[in-house]
Amino acid sequence: MAHELYTRTNQKIYFAGLALDAMNKAGEGRAMNAQALVQAERESAVFHLYGALLGLCHEIAGFYRLPQAGAPRVELLLTQEVLEAIAIPELAEMVELARAPQTWLAQLIAAHGALYQPLQAPKKVKADVFQPLIVAVNLEDETPGELGRETLEEWRQNLKSLAVRFRDGLNEC
Repeated sequence: MAHELYTRTNQKIYFAGLALDAMNKAGEGRAMNAQALVQAERESAVFHLYGALLGLCHEIAGFYRLPQAGAPRVELLLTQEVLEAIAIPELAEMVELARAPQTWLAQLIAAHGALYQPLQAPKKVKADVFQPLIVAVNLEDETPGELGRETLEEWRQNLKSLAVRFRDGLNEC
């Protein structure tokens, strides 16, 4: 394998695709541990997508010779401080995407961070002891649904197209 920065990004995007394929096969299977296999492949896909995002950040930081070019986490590169040091249009776009919580990039970063959080017990529904038929439900504490294969594949395609577009623009003059 070549020792170019883009090879790691490509490799991680490929690994994420393999994890998504395995996740799909596990979901269709009838094995007793099918649910565990789906969860394992989901986490693997998120892990590799985050690695591909980090690889893309390393490509950009390496091209511009930033001192943070070897940062171990995406969050260390996608900051306002890095942008204030040198104006980099690719990083500026990624910082903007990372800041908006509804974007695929922000959701990917959040999903990766959630991999390292401890398990939490589900919230119990509060019931009024005097009126057993009426149940109070707090909608703010609802947990989001599990990431589906379609969502993860969409993130993968978005990351792939972002990498191709950025690489086209990273030409030395």
